[in-house]
Amino acid sequence: MKKKNISRLCCAAALLTSFVAVAPSAYAQDAVAQFYKGKTVNIVVGSTPGGGFDTYARVLSRYLGRYLPGTPNVVVNNMPGAGSHAASSFIYSAAPKDGTAIGAIFPNAILEALLGDRVQLRHDPARFNYLGSAASDVYICVARADAPVQKFADLFDKELVVGATAGGGSTRDYPVMLNSLLDTKFRVVSGYPGTREIVLALEKGEVSGACGTAWSSLTQQRPDWFTSGAMRVIAQESTIGLPELTAKGVPLTRSFAKTDEQRQILDLVYSQTIFGRPYVLAPEVPTERVEALRKAFMASWADPELLAEAARMKLDISPKPGAEIQALVAKIFATSPAVIEKTRAAIAGK
Repeated sequence: MKKKNISRLCCAAALLTSFVAVAPSAYAQDAVAQFYKGKTVNIVVGSTPGGGFDTYARVLSRYLGRYLPGTPNVVVNNMPGAGSHAASSFIYSAAPKDGTAIGAIFPNAILEALLGDRVQLRHDPARFNYLGSAASDVYICVARADAPVQKFADLFDKELVVGATAGGGSTRDYPVMLNSLLDTKFRVVSGYPGTREIVLALEKGEVSGACGTAWSSLTQQRPDWFTSGAMRVIAQESTIGLPELTAKGVPLTRSFAKTDEQRQILDLVYSQTIFGRPYVLAPEVPTERVEALRKAFMASWADPELLAEAARMKLDISPKPGAEIQALVAKIFATSPAVIEKTRAAIAGK
């Protein structure tokens, strides 16, 4: 009899322990579902409609709600400006802090706090909650077939006019940095709102090239450019490059560096391509909603329907989880002040 009572007590204790362990998680899940039910989640894209960042965000918006507790509606809004700093600042300062506002921003907007004019920033990228990144990316330099520059080495003797967004965007910062470090001869025409407008400028002949543009974005928007020979890829702006471009003999810009310091600076700037399509939340978003959004984010990019849609659109899907991006950003922000100052000077064109 005593043995039976002891056995019953042990079972009850085990059940109670299990309940105590599971209850907070289940409660948090229920609370998240209750919060999101009937809500609308806004993905704020820091560029104009039609570009690569906008395309990824609109694909994500069609699936994210399926995997969020409470199945909220998900919509996309565009807030271009200042290399996506307008959208970054909106998410950081003005948007709701409850998990209903997500920023789809340029990776440059994250490094700007280290490498740009910190006085003008109205957000601290180190404090964002990182939802994840839709893809890693390789940035490239391209030139029209009729441009005077047909390979990267030509840039040491000939000028290439390239279209660019404002400072803080890779299309402006990358060619300026290459001019500073490697003595290339990019002439940067900045002020285009986004990649879509730079693409149109290239087609019209307003500019002869572009640098700091994502390979995945250009191949999605204009796949015929590279099959017809209308555009040439003259360099890869990456630490490792893309196998298919490397196999075609497209060099890495870092291979033209003459010193270890130049390579270190280039590698710091190009580290952001690892989180090529970052999504962020305000620092104040409750932890349980951050975790729910992170899980939904990764589940969305694994959805078979999304993958089929992305394949038809020729979108590269290689998501990275929020915790991994958070750790990488923390590591980048721990870079030595001396390297940061020299990198900042290169991007400023000094």
